[in-house]
Amino acid sequence: MEREAAVIESLAAAQAVRNSNGTIIVQVERMAEYGSIDPRLVVIPRTVVDVVVKASPENHLQTCFPEYNPYFTGESKASERPFVRMPLNERKIIVRRAALELTTDATVNLGIGIPEGIASIAGEEGLAEKIILTVESGAIGGLPAGGLSFGASLNPEALISHPSQFDSYDGGGLDMAFLGLAQVDRAGNVNVSKLGSRIIGCGGFINITQGTRHVIFCGTFTYDGLEIEISEGKLIIAREGMHRKFIENVEQVTFSGRYAAEKGQKVLYITERAVFELNREGLLLTEVAPGIDIERDILSQMDFKPAVSESLKQMDARIFREIPMGLEL
Repeated sequence: MEREAAVIESLAAAQAVRNSNGTIIVQVERMAEYGSIDPRLVVIPRTVVDVVVKASPENHLQTCFPEYNPYFTGESKASERPFVRMPLNERKIIVRRAALELTTDATVNLGIGIPEGIASIAGEEGLAEKIILTVESGAIGGLPAGGLSFGASLNPEALISHPSQFDSYDGGGLDMAFLGLAQVDRAGNVNVSKLGSRIIGCGGFINITQGTRHVIFCGTFTYDGLEIEISEGKLIIAREGMHRKFIENVEQVTFSGRYAAEKGQKVLYITERAVFELNREGLLLTEVAPGIDIERDILSQMDFKPAVSESLKQMDARIFREIPMGLEL
């Protein structure tokens, strides 16, 4: 697997199939002479293999893209950590605010979707060497890739198995995690696993959120049609989304706000226009974007009324500028 971006749980799966009297078929890129491969590179030994299939290149992709990327495997190292600079839109506002939570040498998990943008901000702000970004597939360090290559990392420091990564996560090995949100209710519960008749599933969301000291949920305030503008450092809601995310009761509890509050976890809910903290009573509004009217743009777009902090403040003005923020850790 020397040209793979992740080894995931392939060995554990093969062992389980073997021990259950199943058949293990492995797909390879090339055939090699017996004994010519460094044994430290062998992930699945022949003791659990029944059939070997040599695949043509178009059927042996590294990710969902046809091009092989040596920066994903460590075969080559980029002299500069490449990243895609995000346009200044609602997604960048959210991840910029979220990035303000980063601390030096923190071990961090990034979820799929908007949280992927943390990697872009880390690259733009020159923070990649000061934090340890991880993804659940097993990559540690480097800059996690986004989109159809999510699960891989550019210039990873280590590639471990999926089960080993979760052994670390379950044991409290994460300092902070940035995850998406689809629905939030007054108790701080989050749903990302079931929306109407659409069953998405929990994935590793529960494992990650249960064992992490500082959890940051990232998502737009409303969805389906939301359009924003930024003028003179102020946020303008040009068109409100058709559907609300902050509702009375989530359809399914993927993350329990009450349980997190009892455990004393630090939990934030970051949107493009507002930031909430979790306390024992539920959500507390602590920050609003410059230019936002609290009643019109926040409270009237929620199915419940959150508590409002007595020290309510504006979100950092640097978030709403075209130039880098100049973050330092």
